[in-house]
Amino acid sequence: MGHWFYRNIVEPGKLPLLVALGSFVLTFLITRTVTRLIRAGKGPFRNVRPGGLHIHHVVPGVILTLVGGFGGVAVGRHEAGAIVCAVLLGAGAGLVLDEFALILHLDDVYWTEQGRQSVEVVVLTTALLLLVLGGFSPFGVDELSAQERQDRRSFILTLALNFAFVLVALFKGKFRMAILGLFLSPVAVFGALRLARPGSLWARRFYRNRPRARARARLRAFHHDRRWDGARRRFQDLIAGAPDRVLPSRRPPDDDPR
Repeated sequence: MGHWFYRNIVEPGKLPLLVALGSFVLTFLITRTVTRLIRAGKGPFRNVRPGGLHIHHVVPGVILTLVGGFGGVAVGRHEAGAIVCAVLLGAGAGLVLDEFALILHLDDVYWTEQGRQSVEVVVLTTALLLLVLGGFSPFGVDELSAQERQDRRSFILTLALNFAFVLVALFKGKFRMAILGLFLSPVAVFGALRLARPGSLWARRFYRNRPRARARARLRAFHHDRRWDGARRRFQDLIAGAPDRVLPSRRPPDDDPR
C-alpha cells in the first residue's frame, strides 16, 4: 500500500491535490453538520451576525480560496508550503461551493429546493478531483499513445471530436454527463447519442417539428427521473439535510370569492 501511494500520489506530485480534496470534503461535511445543528437549535453554534448583518460562510471561503490559491502559486514546489496552501484552498472551496446556490441565485436559498444545487456541485467537483487523482486527463488525452501525441493532426482531431461530444451532451441538457465526459470520453459519447431532455436547447431546436421525438424525450425523461430522483434526493438529504417544505398558501376566509 505504501509503495502504491508513493508511486501514484507522491512521485507524480499529486499529494497537494489529495490534501486539498480531503480538506474540501471534510470542510463541506463539517459545515453542513454545523448548519444543521444551527437550524435545529442544538449545540453552541449560532449564525454570525455582527451589527445585525448575517455573514454567510461563503465570505471566509472566498478569503481562504484566494490565500490558498495565490499562496500555492507563490510557494511553487516547496512541499510544506504547498501542503498548507492545499489545506487552505480545499477548505475555502468547500465553504464557497456549500453556498453555490446562493451565488447562483443571489438569494439565501440554502434550505430550499434550489439549495440542492450546492450539494450537486460539491459531489460533481469531488468526482472530478478523484478522476484527476486517478490519472484521467481532459478529453481523453491520457488514452492516446506517445506516437499519437506526437502526430499533431491526430491529437487535434481527437480533442475536437471529444469536445464536440461534450458540447452535444451539454446542449441536450445532460449537464452531469457533459462534465464527466470531459475526463471519460465514453460518457460524453453516450450522452451525445441519447435523446435530448425536454426543454433543452437541442430539443427546442431539433424536435420542434418532430412530435414523436418530443413525446419519446418526455417519456424517457419521466422514467429516468422517476427511477433516480428518489435515490439522489435521499443521498442529498443524508449528507446535507432536507430542504424546507413550502406549504401552498391558502386564501384568507374574507378574500374567498365564493
